[in-house]
Amino acid sequence: MEPLVPSPGAGKEALATLRILVVGGEGGSAGGLVQNLRQWADDGRLEIDTAPDLPRAVRQLAGQRWDVVLAVLGDRPDDDLPWWVDTLRGANGSPRLIAVAQAPSMGLVLRAEKLGLLDVLSLPLRRDELVRALERLRSVVSETAVPLPLVEPHAVGPYALVGQSPAMLDVYKLLARVAGSSATVLVQGESGTGKEVVARAIHINGPHASGAFVAVNCAAIPENLLESELFGHEKGAFTGAVTRKIGRFEQAGRGTLFLDEIADMSLALQAKILRAVQEREIERVGGGETIPVDVRLIAATNRDLKEAIKQARFREDLYYRLAVVTIRLPTLGERGDDLVLLTAYFVRHFAERYGKRIRAISDRALDLLRAHAWVGNVRELRNVIERAVIVATDETLRAEHLPDELRGEETTLADRPQGGLLTLAEAEARHIARVLAHTNGQIGAAAEILGIHRNTLTRKMKEYGL
Repeated sequence: MEPLVPSPGAGKEALATLRILVVGGEGGSAGGLVQNLRQWADDGRLEIDTAPDLPRAVRQLAGQRWDVVLAVLGDRPDDDLPWWVDTLRGANGSPRLIAVAQAPSMGLVLRAEKLGLLDVLSLPLRRDELVRALERLRSVVSETAVPLPLVEPHAVGPYALVGQSPAMLDVYKLLARVAGSSATVLVQGESGTGKEVVARAIHINGPHASGAFVAVNCAAIPENLLESELFGHEKGAFTGAVTRKIGRFEQAGRGTLFLDEIADMSLALQAKILRAVQEREIERVGGGETIPVDVRLIAATNRDLKEAIKQARFREDLYYRLAVVTIRLPTLGERGDDLVLLTAYFVRHFAERYGKRIRAISDRALDLLRAHAWVGNVRELRNVIERAVIVATDETLRAEHLPDELRGEETTLADRPQGGLLTLAEAEARHIARVLAHTNGQIGAAAEILGIHRNTLTRKMKEYGL
């Protein structure tokens, strides 16, 4: 059953005043509903009319144009919804439906969402809930649908490289030159810029493609376990080592070992990584046997390693061993219209995953995406689009489908400096502060919304004094 959508010809002027037909809003459990609506109409730009029963409602729908039908559902609301959807589909102007029920069930809300209702409200009706629903309608019909461009991503196994900006073309060129060799590569870039995807692309297009690709996030593993994770250990090497463990260097075999966030490991462990790179051999923890390894090493970090070297937090000799070739990934803000291509790719990807038909994005939603700071870069955009696709109810992704954090930025223009523009650092700091306020200061939840590691968020909070 196709969802209800606003009239294609409707615009801002058409909904400056909303014409609402209230059906079944008098007597019984809905007593006082129409009276309240008429009181709210004066300051809410509403025109209210009523139909006490369904036959008269059908006649009024056939004879006049309505923007909204507010229908009080009966004792069997699940049966009422399909009837209303079918009736309004052929009505003059294709009005949107707001269903009102006594204590709506979760099942009713879920069904209403699938059918594309504007909202489901409960009795007694609250003014603020109705206002939110009607303002959402005003916003929706003022948006223009922009067709999503066709995107041909560069497949990297289950991942994809998407982008045509000059900054990404430079990355592609360097990637193509280095992939055919066995050189160690250092990939630098902020969290969420796609460092692992680039590492996988190098692996798939290189001489170690037939081997395994093994990824390790050095920041996500406690320091006291990281050495064993990388090099393995012998039985009895420490308390709890009840069996021999093969480490990630050996697991990679003749493939590629990807060490993400390498700057987060200790200097002592850096020394052991340096020896493994130089000598192409390792020793398991608690073992004396030297084990040769033939892996391609790709390291990644979101830190400035040269600055870390100055602060004696990273070994200079290891840096030069890793940075035989360095690939710097641009932030999402540096990639220009790649934002639109990435959005189109993610919309289609998640629409297919969740069984949705989404062919366009509204101009207002696109403006909100372009204006956002994107602290978490592509990963944050991916999270935002996945959430938007899940909540979308028709074939256009709209501003109302975006998270509150993005839509709230429309209301903060007055806080911006003269000229209306913030520096990237100011925009990033404000966005982080807004997300932290939304999560009541919970760093883990905020990092998930932003699409970055909690260590990165903690560092940025210190940097901005949050």
